[in-house]
Amino acid sequence: MFERSRKGEHALLIQPMRSGSGGSSPDDGAQEEFADLARSAGASIAAVITARVDKPSPSTYIGSGKLDEVKAAADATGADLILVNHSLSPGQERNLEKFLERRVLDRTGLILDIFAQRARSFEGKLQVELAQLQHMATRLVRGWTHLERQRGGSIGLRGPGETQLETDRRLLQKRVDQLQKRLEKVEVQQTQMRRARVRSEMPRVALVGYTNAGKSTLFNAMTGSDAYAADKLFATLDPTVRRVNLRGGGIMLSDTVGFVRDLPHELVAAFRSTLSEAREADLLLHVIDAADPLREDRIAQVDSVLQEIGAGDIPQVLVYNKIDRIEGAEPRRDVPNGGRERVWLTARDGLGIELLEEILAERLSLVRIQGPLHLPAAHSERLRSRLHALGAVRAETHDEDGWHLQVDLSLADAQRLAVQAGGAPLEALLPEVPSEEWMA
Repeated sequence: MFERSRKGEHALLIQPMRSGSGGSSPDDGAQEEFADLARSAGASIAAVITARVDKPSPSTYIGSGKLDEVKAAADATGADLILVNHSLSPGQERNLEKFLERRVLDRTGLILDIFAQRARSFEGKLQVELAQLQHMATRLVRGWTHLERQRGGSIGLRGPGETQLETDRRLLQKRVDQLQKRLEKVEVQQTQMRRARVRSEMPRVALVGYTNAGKSTLFNAMTGSDAYAADKLFATLDPTVRRVNLRGGGIMLSDTVGFVRDLPHELVAAFRSTLSEAREADLLLHVIDAADPLREDRIAQVDSVLQEIGAGDIPQVLVYNKIDRIEGAEPRRDVPNGGRERVWLTARDGLGIELLEEILAERLSLVRIQGPLHLPAAHSERLRSRLHALGAVRAETHDEDGWHLQVDLSLADAQRLAVQAGGAPLEALLPEVPSEEWMA
């Protein structure tokens, strides 16, 4: 075996051509996206080679002539890593490494590496490690070809009677089982937290979209938070949930991992609890890079992943972000007949955010109630403190009869407080709002 470089930061990219594309380079943005993935992983691009693959080689995926071209280009540019924008079988990856004498990584391995760099939470790290181990399980043979014979017989080599490869696979499976059990516990905790939000009867909204569409920037603009946001693919892996106080009341807003074409199935499976934020939302804000020339393809790819994880039927609002990159574009709302409602904005500058908040208030029936509220002494302290915690008190006075308040709060909050207080004294305000509005 060759001596692998420990750096692997100077990469040569192999971009397979789609059969029948008829050009000298891909026309669907795949090559540019793959280069962005490589840069997001920390690699510098030494060269990009396109390869028409009408009938993949079972042993090396690309043909022998193209293989010689890749080897020559790698030698000329000093590339120490070969990245292939396609899934490779373990045998293909091993044979390519042997011939090219460089580390070879396919699309799945590259995305897994990026995820490993980005994960910050305990759950996210567990999910990434699980996906990596499951991917690695089929590739263990590559590193242990010299130890495949049974140990035993010779002095100093007597052992348990299994190959080193078998030992490694057994240990790897043990670790996979441990990670799955840990993730199951974390998922139970996350489910309990989501159920608590459901019990609070607060609408749940999730940001979804293609990676680098600006979800985290929009999340920060709406919540005043400081979630990590950067102009790179998969900047956000760990879901973040914050309460947002809108004009009509509060909602729970979650920022989720971005999608990408051909998202590895290992990641979809490993991140099932993370994706639950999208699957269990009342409304999805599908964030789109408005300046992306391939935005319609991106929308279709995100819809496909949402369908795969069981979130395809959840109502959506299309949020066209980054309109500052389109000459003459202004914030606006579109309500097409029979289609998904659209809003055009720039999250980075806060332009058009109020239009999105209007849509949320209307779609989520965030009805407000306002008026005077008298709190007798028997109900005053606990209920008054809760109203203050919600920021619902606009004015108040006190006399021997108790507290006299002017309140402004959402119907959802008022309904919940009324149940907790046994109906009185909030019941005087609640009849002013028709029950069908509450049920909407």
